[in-house]
Formats: sequence, structure tokens, C-alpha cells
Amino acid sequence: MKNLMEQMNEAVADAFTACGYDGKYARVTVSNRPDLCEYQCNGALAAAKEYKKAPMAIAQEAAQKLSDSPIFSVAEAVKPGFLNLKIRETCLADFLCRMMEEPDYGNEKTTDPKTIMIDYGGPNIAKPLHVGHLRSAIIGESIKRMGRFTGHEMIGDVHMGDWGLQMGLIITELSERKPDLPYFSESFEGEYPKEAPFTISELEEIYPTASSKSKEDEAYKERAMQATYELQHGRRGYSALLEHILHVSVTDLKKNYENLNVSFDLWKGESDAQPYIPAMVQKMKDDGFAHLSEGALVVDVKEETDTKEIPPCMILKSDGASLYNTTDLATIVERMEKWHPQEIIYVVDKRQELYFTQVFRCARKTGLVDTDTKLTFLGFGTMNGKNGKPFKTREGGVMRLSALLEEINEEMYHKISENQTMSEEEAKETAKVVALSAVKYGDLSNQASKDYIFDIERFTSFEGNTGPYLLYTIVRIKSILKKYEQAGKHADGKHILPAASESEKALMLEVSRFHGMIAAAFAELAPHKVCAYLYDLANAFNHFYHETKILAQEDEARQAGYIRLLQLCMGIMETCIDVLGFSAPERM
Repeated sequence: MKNLMEQMNEAVADAFTACGYDGKYARVTVSNRPDLCEYQCNGALAAAKEYKKAPMAIAQEAAQKLSDSPIFSVAEAVKPGFLNLKIRETCLADFLCRMMEEPDYGNEKTTDPKTIMIDYGGPNIAKPLHVGHLRSAIIGESIKRMGRFTGHEMIGDVHMGDWGLQMGLIITELSERKPDLPYFSESFEGEYPKEAPFTISELEEIYPTASSKSKEDEAYKERAMQATYELQHGRRGYSALLEHILHVSVTDLKKNYENLNVSFDLWKGESDAQPYIPAMVQKMKDDGFAHLSEGALVVDVKEETDTKEIPPCMILKSDGASLYNTTDLATIVERMEKWHPQEIIYVVDKRQELYFTQVFRCARKTGLVDTDTKLTFLGFGTMNGKNGKPFKTREGGVMRLSALLEEINEEMYHKISENQTMSEEEAKETAKVVALSAVKYGDLSNQASKDYIFDIERFTSFEGNTGPYLLYTIVRIKSILKKYEQAGKHADGKHILPAASESEKALMLEVSRFHGMIAAAFAELAPHKVCAYLYDLANAFNHFYHETKILAQEDEARQAGYIRLLQLCMGIMETCIDVLGFSAPERM
């Protein structure tokens, strides 16, 4: 199903060619002066240079050709050569009726579906999620959902930090606290216990304790490094401990991500990449890409066109130990072997851009990816407090994600309870749904690469550009539709009628712009564009609502047309918030 913009572009292009001008100049855009027109075409200004003719003359010729167009009610040439356009109300109503009849409101799936892996989340094992994990999870989840809506196979991987010194620190601290456990005896040959020798609470306390000790006690740090080395070289007891650590941590992580309505298809960690490292390193050596530099094995990745220094990508340290670079490259090897993605998207802090430049260049130079495989870095900005600095607790520490969500849930509960229209239980459940919209929309409505201020008071407001405002709009529509049904009326089979007012037409125009919007936003990896569309749509509906007597309308056909328009508007809004990763309650 062609969207309205495509239909308009074709109509204006036909007009240009009929006048003897190249149709490439006939690009229609949404008007930047909505007080004058709904759409515009500025092509006559560019065409004037080629055809050595006054732009106003070209625009007037095109306008004349469009005077009896079934699409445009107004096609007017204005100085110095703009073409101002307004769509016919009948054309717009017909388009919306067809949208209602089509799956996904007429949004067709891509004709070139790809397998796209998305690396987001990135939590560290044995550590609680904190606010620093929020953006990767929220942005990554929305990108995954946008891709699926447009027809791509999206594979989300949490890519946990479950390798390296942190594991050695945990093992060392456990060996001090519980030295009699069989995992620490190299002579033990039996089966290890199935139950972990610690809870998630104990595990989350063990790591910071061990980390603190290693900074003060050099011998302790040496033992932790040795434990890390032995784990990475297959010591049986340490591998069994790692399994326990993973199981306990992942179980807890899944609960926390569930509270964010974030899910992953793969729960892979750095440890999963280890089997791929030896062959990968050997190939880099054999192919002449890897060489020794000050004892470390590196691959040069600088290019002649670089305007700043790009250091070599280190593959192995001088003692033979692997690094993040090593596991990220080996993870690419695993992904290419098992899933053959056409693209891998990394949703990470934008301050890691240089690191990923090194990794991507190394992967390409050494042939770890196919020549047509795209490696994409989606760097996000910092979530800051009102002071403009990274968000902290009142005491100045790093805030746990669970504590942040609890604080916002509480804020929303108090606001919803003030209405005194719900039971305590319903108010609490509704508060969770609305609070999640506040967090997610507050984040996603900003361009991913930009820093933003996390303002709980503003994000939880029911007014302005916020998640709760959008949900309140959806709930308002639900309430109108419910009252219509309770009056014993049904709009099934009825049609959306041509707009009878400016506010109705404005709403219909916003609804029509949903067609192709998510695909365009996904192409730019820009969930903030879905947010911007949602906000414009909500504003258009509320303006229409305040100017129109919907349930008091005496003309049954007109009223049914209103209801069908509201059903379409609500369906589109719910589709958009689902793509963004949250939902709406039945009432607020």
C-alpha cells in the first residue's frame, strides 16, 4: 500500500514531466508553514537553473496541471516559486479507511529482510544493574522492536561481562571465606554440588569486597590474577564455580530486565567467545596481520585518511591473556559462524567510539566478517541529574536501577491515588505501567547520541511531552469508545468520513503519517522520531477532542466516522508505544 507522500510525489512528478521538466524536481515535503499549506514542493527553484526559466513560471505551470487532481484540493504557486499543496478531504478519508483494512495499518514488510544482531545490555556478572545500564537496555530494545515491525529478523544479545579479573576476584574471595569447598581442591574428582554456594545478595557483596582488597593488598591481587588465568585455561573447579555465578546472576538479571520490559534472544557472555580465540589468533598470525609490539600481539588498524591517531588493536597482552578486544572479536567470529548476520549493531556509551573503531577495523582487515556485513556503532549520551552531572543517589553514589524504578513507581502511585477512583491494588499496578512509560519515553524522546537530564518530576507529569501524557491520551480514547459501546452502538463496517473541521483534518493528517514512519525511523536507528510522531498525534487528537462533540453528535454516520477515526488513532498509538517498549493501562 503506497503511503500518501508517495502518491503526492507521483502526482507532482507527473505534473512536472507533463510540463516538460524532469520529475526528479518534484519532491513533496510536509510544509514548514502549516498556516499556509499542508505540503509543499520547492523543486521549481532548482529546476529554474537547468531550464533557465523563472521558478515562478515553472511552479505556475505545475499548479495548473494539478488543478483537477483527485489528490490535491489546493495546488498554488507562490513567490519566488514554491508550490503550496493541500490534500483533498475525500482522498485523505479514503486513505485512512484503507489503512484500517490492512495488516499493520498498511505498513508493508521490507522487501529486503536482513538478519540483524543487536548487542545491548552489557551487564557485568555478580554486579547489580545500575542507572548506567538503563540507556543501552531501553534504546536497544526499541531498535530491536522497530526492526521486527519492519520485517527484519532481529536477534538481541545481552553480551554479559563474565570473564576477566572480576571472576578471579570472586573466586579468590570465596576461597578465603569457604576454603573447604571442593572447587578449590585440585585433587577433587567427584561431581560438584548442583546448588550454588552463595545467594545473589552474597555474590553482590563479595565482588566489591574483593575489588577493594585487591587495591590495598598486592598479594591478594596476584592471587586473583592467577585465579583468572587458571579459569581462562580450563581449571575444572573454577569452571564449575563460573557456572554457579552465571546461573545465580542471570536469574536475577532476567527479573530486573523484565521489570523494564526488556528481553534478549541470547544470554551470551564473554566466556562463550573463549573457544573461538585460539583459532582466530592463529589465523591473524598466519595471515600476517598480527605482530608483536612491546611483547603484546597487535593488529595495526590506522588508515591513511585518519585525521587523528588510531592506536593498534591489541589482541593478546604480553603474558598471553585476552582482553575485551579479543573477546569482542571472537564474539564476531561466533556470530558470523552461527547466525550469518548482514548487520551487527552495538548499543553502547558514545565514549567507547574509538574502541569500536579499532574493533570494527580489525574485524574487517582480518576477514572476520563478510565484505557486505555492516558493523554499526550506536553510541548514546549520558543520563544526567538536574546538576548536569551523571545521575547519582542523594548520597552521591551510583543508583541501582531497581531503586530508580521503585522511586518512580512510588511517585506515580501517589499521583494516581490522588484521584481516589481505584483500589490500592489497581493503583499500584497502574502506577507501574505509567512509571515505565515515564522512564522509557523520557529517555527515548531524546536523540540517542545526546546527553539528557533525568528529571523525575517532569517525566512523571501528565502534561507536556511525557510518557504519562501519551498514556492519558490513549486512556481518554478508550473511555470514549467504551461509552459509545455502552450506549448500544457499533461502528463496525462504517467509514471514516471526509473531515468537517480543521482540527479533524489535522488529526487525520497526523494519522496518515504513521504509514512508513517506523520504517524510516528504523533506517536511521532513531526511536526519538517515533516519540516525536506520537507526541504530535496525541496533541492533534486532544485538540480535536476539545473542539468536537463526539458522543453528543446527532448525525449517526458522522459520529460513527468519528469513532472509526478514534479506533485507528488508538491502534496506531498502542502500536507505537509497543515498539518503544511500554503499554497503556485501561484507565488512569
